[in-house]
Amino acid sequence: MTSADSSAAPEPSAPTVAVLEVVDTVSTLIRFDTSNTGESATTKGEEECARWVQARLEEVGYETVYVESGQPGRGNVFATLPGADRTRGKLLVHGHLDVVPAEAADWSVHPFSGAVENGYVWGRGAVDMKDMCGIMLALARQLRSSGTVPPRDIVWAFLADEEAGGTWGSQWLVANRPELFDGVTEAIGEVGGFSLTVDTPAGDKKRLYLVETAEKGLGWMRLTAKGRAGHGSFLHEDNAVTLISEAVARLGRHRFPLVLTESVTEFLRALDEESTLDISPDQPDLETVLGKIGGLARIVGATLRDTANPTMLKAGYKANVIPQTAEAVVDCRVLPGRQAAFEKTVDELIGPDVTREWITKLDSYETTFDGDLVDAMNSAILAHDPGARTVPYMLSGGTDAKAFAKLGIRCFGFAPLKLPEDLDFASLFHGVDERVPVDALVFGTNVFEHFLMHS
Repeated sequence: MTSADSSAAPEPSAPTVAVLEVVDTVSTLIRFDTSNTGESATTKGEEECARWVQARLEEVGYETVYVESGQPGRGNVFATLPGADRTRGKLLVHGHLDVVPAEAADWSVHPFSGAVENGYVWGRGAVDMKDMCGIMLALARQLRSSGTVPPRDIVWAFLADEEAGGTWGSQWLVANRPELFDGVTEAIGEVGGFSLTVDTPAGDKKRLYLVETAEKGLGWMRLTAKGRAGHGSFLHEDNAVTLISEAVARLGRHRFPLVLTESVTEFLRALDEESTLDISPDQPDLETVLGKIGGLARIVGATLRDTANPTMLKAGYKANVIPQTAEAVVDCRVLPGRQAAFEKTVDELIGPDVTREWITKLDSYETTFDGDLVDAMNSAILAHDPGARTVPYMLSGGTDAKAFAKLGIRCFGFAPLKLPEDLDFASLFHGVDERVPVDALVFGTNVFEHFLMHS
């Protein structure tokens, strides 16, 4: 794809209102401790943060809808900016306000300080995903207060509970308040639009901006083995702990087959074309070569295969008593189109003496990298980073897009950030000293405004 304004860098201009607000907005959002423990009783801060977002939107004239999704305190905020063509499908722009917990003693700055130091905004949620929420809020305020009319309706959604699978956020809203998404045909969310700098065959550097077009399925599976309870000093051939341990070991050591989906294949081809890496989809040592792209290889590498990683074990209540039941929990991530084959393999590995059930099961998702919305993303990137290239990729984790896809909404991850070449971006997600570059926030705000006004 090409863009008419991609041949030269844009002329410097005065910063917009959104650019002037975005750093402080992200910093303020981080200062709300919205840690999601996975249990509503101990999750905190979502309502307070959502009410602050609501007030900021109403301050510039939005009519908002505040919804508690199934349980007190699980706050979600919606607002709509009317567009020029009300007959077109609406664009949903969504972000989650909750974050994973952080242990302050492990950090060099307090994780909920929102400190702005050394060119970064620091704190839990800086990249997952209060950076995008800040960009969304700053732009929502600017566009509404200036009377700007986008090409079509934009629905802004600030959501709860994404970090625990969206049970009390997007999944609940889709199941119980689908009217909030009436008329929405496309959606933009997190974990896409960030840059990867590569060495080119010509001897220079080029930035690739990764747009999320697919996600692996997310499933948390409970395995249960039942045996015969008894005294620990006796001989036992029917030991539930032994059964579950053997099943977990077989599953945890299994290597699922390499499968290249459309999104992954397109990403690899683009990387092969633009970089000095010999990383074509036909490369026999693909996973080893992929490691040369740095920290991002952890995300991309996990999209080449299904995975089933044991994460929890539970059995017994006394050292000299063999328990009747033993359990394990396995984190399963499944490629699009692979669910049936994955479950068949799991059943073969765990054997007939172990049963399984899904605690959480969210489907995989994949869309194509084409159409007017993709063109708008590409144009927006090239307008602010001439010579760059947008490419599709698959996320190994999951986002709220899984819920919205159930409504037939076409979903993408596009939170544009131009990152320093040496920044290990992947390690910042749920990591210690999570931070986002100030320059990247400014870049992302400008790019996202361009995208919204051409979407």
